[in-house]
Amino acid sequence: MDGLRIWTTNNRLQQFCGGFLALTLLVLVWLQSRRQARAESERLFALSHGCLPPARWGAKYPLGLDYLFKAFKYSRQQQVLQFFLDVVAESGTTFEQNLLGSRAIDTIDPANIEAILSTNFQDYGLGLRAPTFSPLLGQGIFTQDGDAWKHSRQLLRPQFSSNRSRNFDQIKKCVDDLISAVPANGVVDLQPLCFRLTFDTTMFLLFGDSVSTNDWGQVAGQESEFSKAFNVAQEYLADRGRLGPFYWILNDRSFKEACKACHRFVDAAVKKALEARPGKTKSHTGNPEGEDVKSSYVFVEALVQQTESPKVIRDQCLNVLLAGRDTTGCCLQWTFRLLARHQNVLQKLRDEISKIVGLGVGAPKPTRNDLKKMAYLDLVIKEVLRLYPSVPVNSRECRSLTTLPVGGGPDGKSPVMVRPGEGVGYCVYAMHRRKDIYGEDAEQFRPERWDGGALKNVGWGYLPFNGGPRLCLGQDFALLEVAYTVARVVQVFPQISVPPSEVPVAVGKEKQTLTLVVSSAEGCWVSLKS
Repeated sequence: MDGLRIWTTNNRLQQFCGGFLALTLLVLVWLQSRRQARAESERLFALSHGCLPPARWGAKYPLGLDYLFKAFKYSRQQQVLQFFLDVVAESGTTFEQNLLGSRAIDTIDPANIEAILSTNFQDYGLGLRAPTFSPLLGQGIFTQDGDAWKHSRQLLRPQFSSNRSRNFDQIKKCVDDLISAVPANGVVDLQPLCFRLTFDTTMFLLFGDSVSTNDWGQVAGQESEFSKAFNVAQEYLADRGRLGPFYWILNDRSFKEACKACHRFVDAAVKKALEARPGKTKSHTGNPEGEDVKSSYVFVEALVQQTESPKVIRDQCLNVLLAGRDTTGCCLQWTFRLLARHQNVLQKLRDEISKIVGLGVGAPKPTRNDLKKMAYLDLVIKEVLRLYPSVPVNSRECRSLTTLPVGGGPDGKSPVMVRPGEGVGYCVYAMHRRKDIYGEDAEQFRPERWDGGALKNVGWGYLPFNGGPRLCLGQDFALLEVAYTVARVVQVFPQISVPPSEVPVAVGKEKQTLTLVVSSAEGCWVSLKS
């Protein structure tokens, strides 16, 4: 009986193994047929659209490991954007990369970026951005796709269209605070002051008048701790993004603690804002500049009407804080840093401000109408955003088989096929420094290049605020904040120079901190004199 049982068991095991092997072979055959069918479909698609392969990047090691190591080396030297410029110089304006086994396309061709962000917008999504960024930002406007993203934009849009006068009043107040913080000798690092200014104005965008209520200072006083944690967390996000599908490797204790610190701060701010909010919003009339201002709109109150989830509210607030504080703060510190190093530009700007509103502490503060008359100030800001776009590197993931208009073939003029699941990266920082678009002096700070309409047809070659359906909602607010801050600081401190202790560094060669934005790793040390 035992022998029969053993024989029967072995027979059943053999049958199972045979069946499993047959099933495995069938699955493998099916997968292979699927791959062949997909490959044939892609071949026919490429043929029908005239697609040709793009150039490949210049990595020499398998899996692109040499470029990955080089990227982290440049990152440690705080020169990672120079690495991107070097790769473009070696590989061309559109090229294929193979990093850690994943194929992707990188481009700085305006036509391709227009296709990604606008013409073929539906063909692309954020891909790995959500899981890569979620430990810090959760689910908000910068990590969402589809209907959730549309809903977030609808919530945020009224903040910029309804509260224009109140927002400008808050900007003026915060600029006064910045000026008051300048020490008597005038030597100051403006970088933290610029970030504090944009932090305060963004908190006002989020929470409205509740920032002025009792006990708010107990939260706002923790901003320095929050800033440190926010910067650390963003550095991790940037490195996670460079690892592609292996983003999860960077998830150590320091990163987790930084995220927790940010969450604690915003949770406390949301709690205090909700406790202090009025029973109903008030109408604001009597605008001295003659604007139509609708009933005030407070972002956090609108969120509360949609959800009672503290996490949802916190996520949305963190997303807006990222955009409002960091992008505008970076633009301001680069502007003052460049003005101090280019006295010819500062002189022209000073003359314009003197002519329109006058110079000195006692001169009338610029109004919005005054700022509109400052044509050279507009050129200065455009040039700053060209050299140092707030979001210098970005990417999308392809959702469906599609094409990029250029980059294929030996001459780079044929379309390029992009497969579902493949990433497409675009470096605005590198595109803004293309000599064939901006001239041989493209790496120099020269606002006059924008004068006289010489670059009126630059189109998608200039992209400081993204484009297409995801165009930055706060663009007008950010430009107003930068313009007023620069005009007012130059008005009060007409003499802006580099302190004697500073070593001259060429534009683009300074040490940079690249998180999701780019700031100066050396700060913004200037000498301000009235």
